[in-house]
Amino acid sequence: MTDLLFSPLNVGGMRLPHRVVMAPMTRARSTQPGDVPNRMMAEYYGQRATAALIVSEATQISRQGQGYSFTPGIYSDDQVAGWRLVTDAVHAAGGRIFLQLWHVGIMSHSTFHADGKPVAPSALSSDATVWIADEVTGAGGMVPCTVPRALHTDEIPGIVDDYRRATANAMAAGFDGVEIHGANGYLIDEFLRRSSNRRADRYGGSRENRMRFLFEVTEAVSAEAGAGRVGIRLSPLITQRNMKDDEIIPVTLEVARHLHKVGLAYIHLSEADGPDVPNVPEAFRRELKAAFPGPIIAAGYFTRERAEKTLGTGLVDVIAFGRPFIGNPDLPRRLREGLPLADHNRERLFGGGPDGYSDYPDWSAAA
Repeated sequence: MTDLLFSPLNVGGMRLPHRVVMAPMTRARSTQPGDVPNRMMAEYYGQRATAALIVSEATQISRQGQGYSFTPGIYSDDQVAGWRLVTDAVHAAGGRIFLQLWHVGIMSHSTFHADGKPVAPSALSSDATVWIADEVTGAGGMVPCTVPRALHTDEIPGIVDDYRRATANAMAAGFDGVEIHGANGYLIDEFLRRSSNRRADRYGGSRENRMRFLFEVTEAVSAEAGAGRVGIRLSPLITQRNMKDDEIIPVTLEVARHLHKVGLAYIHLSEADGPDVPNVPEAFRRELKAAFPGPIIAAGYFTRERAEKTLGTGLVDVIAFGRPFIGNPDLPRRLREGLPLADHNRERLFGGGPDGYSDYPDWSAAA
């Protein structure tokens, strides 16, 4: 087997020792009230610091941007202090970590909004569910999203500024950079697609208008962190949550060309989301690489063998692994040495304590 997966690479001014990235995964373990990161989360991320790069779980930039219970934020002083525990733990273990900036848009529930209405480009149903828990008992389950209201044009600059402030907070918390979540049917993705964006103002209609929000967010975030410390996650091939749009591929390529000119650190391609696992045509990979010659990260149920094969095309530079990192905090070592992978407890993915979260041993302890 070749060793492309364990060859070094420069990304965003960082020297990655290999190409096994930890993908962002919602785990819903923040302290309540206030959605504050905590020492348990610091332990969890520190255990996985041998990843080439950790991309944190999606983190709401504002209370308005929340869609799931117990997910952490990056808009309060307490949240910044909590995240500092995490970055200190990762850096002490020799790791690198980016914070993923998140506004869920349509993917939310009335619970999180004073008027009971999430916000989105247009007032359309997502036909999707989010995880909502009882704040007293912690018990939770998947419930249908609330139909949102359409954002007023004059509200949008305020959301762009929320991204800017969240980036400043992330830098203050010690992150090595930030990743803009522009994928999986959340707010930025909703603006890009005709299926979810029916606006008639400067943020809807033409491709240029639908890309405007993303470009404004990118400009604001890059102004705070420096473009070389900013990545973006995109998912043009994913169609669930009523997001199918035949024009999203050319839009994505236009976005990629623009982001390359801006100098973003990488594009993180989400190639699968739950049961939605589309085929990724090689022609698309070639077009994307031509549009964005910088580092491209791919995520989507990769095995060691498929990761090596994909890297071998030269069209993807880094592979992000998600759930394998849950039960295998030392995943890079296990992949390198061909060690067995442990499964994870599917009943403990969201909410709760260390059980099914930070109690998985590395290979030495397990053996």
